[in-house]
Amino acid sequence: MEKKQYDFTVPTLGECKIPSPIKLSNVLGDYIANYVSDEECILADIQVNPSLSSIPLDPKQMLQVAGPRKMIYFNPGHVHAGIVTCGGLCPGINDVIRSIVRCLWNSYGVRRISGIRYGYKGLLPEYQFPTIDLNVDVVDDIHRMGGSMLGSSRGGGERTEDIVDSLERLNLNMLFVIGGDGTQKGAIRIANEIAKRGLKIAIIGIPKTIDNDLSFIQKSFGFETAVSYASKAVYAAHTEAHSAINGIGLVKLMGRESGFIAAATALASHEANFVLIPEVPFELEGPNGLLEHLKRRLLRRNHAVIIVAEGAGQDLVGSANGTDPSGNRKLGDIGVFLRDRIASYFEAEKMEINLKYIDPSYIIRSAPADPEDSAYCSRLGSNAVHAAMAGKTKILISQVNNTFVHLPIEVAVSVRNRVDPESSLWRDVLEATNQPPLMINGRS
Repeated sequence: MEKKQYDFTVPTLGECKIPSPIKLSNVLGDYIANYVSDEECILADIQVNPSLSSIPLDPKQMLQVAGPRKMIYFNPGHVHAGIVTCGGLCPGINDVIRSIVRCLWNSYGVRRISGIRYGYKGLLPEYQFPTIDLNVDVVDDIHRMGGSMLGSSRGGGERTEDIVDSLERLNLNMLFVIGGDGTQKGAIRIANEIAKRGLKIAIIGIPKTIDNDLSFIQKSFGFETAVSYASKAVYAAHTEAHSAINGIGLVKLMGRESGFIAAATALASHEANFVLIPEVPFELEGPNGLLEHLKRRLLRRNHAVIIVAEGAGQDLVGSANGTDPSGNRKLGDIGVFLRDRIASYFEAEKMEINLKYIDPSYIIRSAPADPEDSAYCSRLGSNAVHAAMAGKTKILISQVNNTFVHLPIEVAVSVRNRVDPESSLWRDVLEATNQPPLMINGRS
């Protein structure tokens, strides 16, 4: 099967003619960090077939390496930068804001940095939210706090013309957009309207999706922290279950379309016996259904822990009608549904159970970033600034194959990143849980 080809060409606002104020080196071995050139690229797909004698290299199929350029597009003294955070909360937002401000201020000498309040709605005229003047003192300690110091909201990104009108009124040269799939789709619309008007405003995205579901994003910030906090919830569920007669711990985690948090938490906690994710269908009833397997587990071990991603089993619970302001389809509550169905099943079986249901979602979303995430956020923010100052636009800063790169937003939002049920990740989850590969009757 031929793999789909993507175009990773990076749009730019124009030729870079201004020497960067950052003093780096072009020489290897002099113990001074080097500039990065636009010709430095990596392959997105590093899997190869040894039977092929050579791999054709198409520049469009290579990802441009991120980092400071020797020549930049914007004059730092003239720059007015804006930062906006959109969508739900996620660990690390303040870390990214802090990194952007500090790199603009300390590395490039930019002195006009505006924080846009409450997402895209802060750029809509009817809200009249004032901007926040940002500098290194204002952001000095914000990484210690969860949430977003700028506030956040869902929706508003479809009001493209109004938003670009506001960017013009603010006289912004660059806008850093921190958000997930819906937010970045809005960023593309904004960038296209900017190009239509002939304006020179760079739009740079920083991928904020706790579910880790943007394509070609090796790891979105906040994911490590989410798994850490989710693991604590699973430990609690296991303790409750293990200490009761036929104890069952049911934990619902984030994961609307993708089960990465649920899968990683199962591997990190070593306590889950069943992991249910959106990518793998399952049935409740019948000899190969979840309820029968759960009963067998209780008869064998007297306790069980179930992790369920919020988007799993929507064919069973029935999705709610409509979409939220971010454009995501509304979900039925699979956690409450499973809780009630498990209780009624064992009541009918006349089998005593003790079921504890835990939903730590908002505790996780509002947590400050852990050290690994915080360090990652710092690098995302600084690389976003280097890209903007060099006149790049319509891109996300991503890490691919352990390298920070410029990723066109259109590619990142073209398809959801999802757990492959036939991948090594899911195979390892099945080994860790010892659950059946497929809980569908007639298949095993």
